[in-house]
Amino acid sequence: MNELVEMKTPYSAQAEQAVIGAMLIDPACIADVLNKLRSEDFYLELNRDVFDTIYYMYAYGQLIDPVTVLEQMRVRGVSKDNSQSYLMELMQVTPTAANVMKYADILREQSLLRALQRVGNDITGMVAEGAGEAESMLEAAERKIYALRQGRTVGGLQKIANIIQDVYNQIAENAANDTRITGLPTGLIDLDNQILGLNKGDLVLIASRPGMGKTSIALNIAMHVAKATKKTVAVFSLEMSREQLATRLLSGESLIDSQKLLTGRLSQTEWERLGAAASVISETDIRIDDNPTLSVAEMNSQCRRLDNLGLVVIDYLQLMQSAGSGHSYAGESRTQAVSDISRMLKIMAKELNVPVVCLSQLSRANEARTNKRPMLSDLRESGAIEQDADIVIGLYREGYYDKDCANPNEAEALVLKNRHGETGTIELLWLPEYTSYVSAEKKHTDDE
Repeated sequence: MNELVEMKTPYSAQAEQAVIGAMLIDPACIADVLNKLRSEDFYLELNRDVFDTIYYMYAYGQLIDPVTVLEQMRVRGVSKDNSQSYLMELMQVTPTAANVMKYADILREQSLLRALQRVGNDITGMVAEGAGEAESMLEAAERKIYALRQGRTVGGLQKIANIIQDVYNQIAENAANDTRITGLPTGLIDLDNQILGLNKGDLVLIASRPGMGKTSIALNIAMHVAKATKKTVAVFSLEMSREQLATRLLSGESLIDSQKLLTGRLSQTEWERLGAAASVISETDIRIDDNPTLSVAEMNSQCRRLDNLGLVVIDYLQLMQSAGSGHSYAGESRTQAVSDISRMLKIMAKELNVPVVCLSQLSRANEARTNKRPMLSDLRESGAIEQDADIVIGLYREGYYDKDCANPNEAEALVLKNRHGETGTIELLWLPEYTSYVSAEKKHTDDE
């Protein structure tokens, strides 16, 4: 029975041999192969050992040919009695290194089929054992399939060499781009410099009292990311309707007073600006769902189906359901529910490998203080929120509390937690007529 299963396992011994043979014949192709293949893509152990050895030698800048590879295999303890003759055979059965990437494509295809076979077996076993409710099993199955589509595995121990190679490639890419930030740009330059942009897998929390403008800054960020990167931005609005969000985007992009925009009493010039703004926004790939009863699992499920996802925005945390059942919570149980949601959001960010920006309410605790600037402890029903979030940004405007102050539209983004660097305060400017935040520096430059 085991032999029958072994025979049915998808793999191509010829393609595996051809890839390694090409790497031995022409070391110049090694870099391209390493960008495409990983150790686990090789099914046969002997081929995997040779590939790992070449990988190791390449990482350390060592000369690669059959003699040096064989010696390194001995040093690493993976050499067999037939290793020398096998390396010679690999070079003989590989006519040329010119087709190496075609061989690599075959290898990836077979590796993906094997992974799909494993996932299929896992799902079948899960159903047979009755491991949980159908909804939870469907969620687990979707997660496994999505990971395959992204070329990743769910869980499992990974070799540090593979992880180092990925990190090294990312650092090299950042260096080539000559950028100060490592993630997606928010459009707020000083904020980007402080948090290094919105990075993959990060949970970014933007918190404030109601009416401070957290939805506005989230839309500003969503719009900038969509325009600057051409990636899909998914916006889940549990409070405002699609139409309300679209109106805000139009107001900010056209620089037309939002109240005036709603009345439709616009000048010819303003109609032209509105048309141009509508065209710009329509060319972006912003997707909006305004279902107020969405759970994290449902959001995650929708996002998995997006091919070019770059950012997820959720407005806002306290309105979310821990499950799609619509249960309400009170007291300690609600605090626990919010903590569970924040944990699921962090898991979602890691799985989708995109930044997730989630808005959150602050409690009234800050209003009892003389200095009303937000603190981490002000997070409403905080529980584990501050632990799960990679970055926490609190919004503050003195004009929110004192409309007669000298500069009511001056604002601050307080970086209260930052896993990528230091905390600090970023100066912003609130433009109430357009419900938008802009960098203080940018506004000064525009005025000049």
